Amino acid sequence: MATKIRRTTSEKQKIRFKRKARIRGKVLGTSERPRLMVFRSNQHMYAQLVDDVKGHTLVAASTSESDVREKLNGSIKGAKSVGEMIAKRALAKNFSKVVFDRSGYLYHGRIKAVADAAREAGLKF
Repeated sequence: MATKIRRTTSEKQKIRFKRKARIRGKVLGTSERPRLMVFRSNQHMYAQLVDDVKGHTLVAASTSESDVREKLNGSIKGAKSVGEMIAKRALAKNFSKVVFDRSGYLYHGRIKAVADAAREAGLKF
């Protein structure tokens, strides 16, 4: 008898998804003030500016890009570089104010590093 492989969500993920839904109910990105969304995996950090009204991604940056991949990966240094890259790209497209969306992650470690680096590079939130 073959056993079924069930894809289950861990309790930690369920709690994060609840937090994420609660945050997304309050945070909305517009074309004037887009949402700076971060995603953290075990190996990489991703950040993007999203216009929720139109449903478009305006700017994106991650540690999986070729110039950063080998050096930094998912470390705090990598998160800082993602914050700097997203801020430079946003300022190049004339976005200086954003709304920060931590996607249900706790605000410490790599998430905090992305936010701090983006602030230091010139984004306001």
